[in-house]
Amino acid sequence: MDNFGIIFKRELMSYFATPLAYIFIVIFLISNGIFTFDLGGFYLRGQADLLPFFSFHPWLYLFMVPAIAMTLWADERKTGTIELLMTLPVRLSDAVLGKFFAAWALTGIALLLTFPIWLTVNYLGDPDNGVILTAYIGSWFMAGGFLAIGSCMSAATKNSVIAFILTVSICFVFVIMGSPILLEAFPEWLPQVIVDALSAMGFLTHYDSIAKGVLDIRDVLFFAVFIAAWLFASAIVIEIKKAN
Repeated sequence: MDNFGIIFKRELMSYFATPLAYIFIVIFLISNGIFTFDLGGFYLRGQADLLPFFSFHPWLYLFMVPAIAMTLWADERKTGTIELLMTLPVRLSDAVLGKFFAAWALTGIALLLTFPIWLTVNYLGDPDNGVILTAYIGSWFMAGGFLAIGSCMSAATKNSVIAFILTVSICFVFVIMGSPILLEAFPEWLPQVIVDALSAMGFLTHYDSIAKGVLDIRDVLFFAVFIAAWLFASAIVIEIKKAN
């Protein structure tokens, strides 16, 4: 745990030692404001909730989270510092988890800084804050899923741009996998069990449920297992690259 804490602190501080964290947070906050109040028609809806705010998060994360994740390992491999890291008395699991949780903490900070939007909806009406809190938790877990994919893709290449493109592509597949439009596009002859399995793997299937205030343990477990699986894959990729 000591090594995990050291890596976590180093990685998190490194984000704020450069303009990266500030640029990410500013763009995230501005984008959320535009999507919520302009594109989401917050005032036109006449309802005291944050449904427009949370409904755009999967698509916002699709491009913003990979921008953070692409540097997790690609830069280490490009500069050769990953070899130095691997020679230190640090377990690979500590390194993978430390880097991931630092990036996840950054997204959490960005989410927390959207509190003025929450204050606005409470000022204008009487929303169900329990539902809003649940939606925030779901949004953060979904961001973790995006980051876990990005960690694996970043470990697979030295080029951060390639890692970004791969992460966006794979995340897009998991986002649309549970969308009604895609489910309706499946041919009728496809067995229903396959359609249900593909739907169950989609982010929207689980996130939409949480965003509506239903904190089902199955949805939380999906994201937890999903994150763990991709982080495990990250460790395997790093081991393979190290062996080569």
